Amino acid sequence: MSRSWERMVLKNSKTINKRRKKDGKKGISPNAPQIDRFKGRNFIVPILLLALIIFYVTLAQPWSDNFLQDPTLFWVTICCYVVLALFYYLRRPYLAVSRDTLETRKFTGYKTLRPTDIRKFTIQPGYVIVESVKGANWVFSRVMNRYPIEAMTERLKTYSELHNVEFEVKVK
Repeated sequence: MSRSWERMVLKNSKTINKRRKKDGKKGISPNAPQIDRFKGRNFIVPILLLALIIFYVTLAQPWSDNFLQDPTLFWVTICCYVVLALFYYLRRPYLAVSRDTLETRKFTGYKTLRPTDIRKFTIQPGYVIVESVKGANWVFSRVMNRYPIEAMTERLKTYSELHNVEFEVKVK
């Protein structure tokens, strides 16, 4: 099927599913797009936040007699930093590869690339780099975020063959 036809089928199936849901019936399921999601784990920022907490507690010395701050507010601040570190640890970075898009989450929000927006894929030992035509490159690292680089490489290879995007493998 052509892409415009696929979009039309998807749009029509969404409207039919909404109507069937209102009627209390089970929705029809068209060929749902297959999305491969490669998840990493962010541990650098939580470690830095915990080191900052230790530094802050050591510097402030809340156990000494000349602690001039409100102890309640001090410990609330420490708890907020711990919650922030936990938030960053549990919020896993990912790369989602569908038939015609790449998606990831950055600090500024969700980012999506289409095949026309991608210049090339560069694979290095421990790294996958998605070079975009406009904007910054996306770098996925085995060391920084614990991404499954081998599986990502295989999926991006098929994506590049499907959309005629340059695929470069660099060896040390």
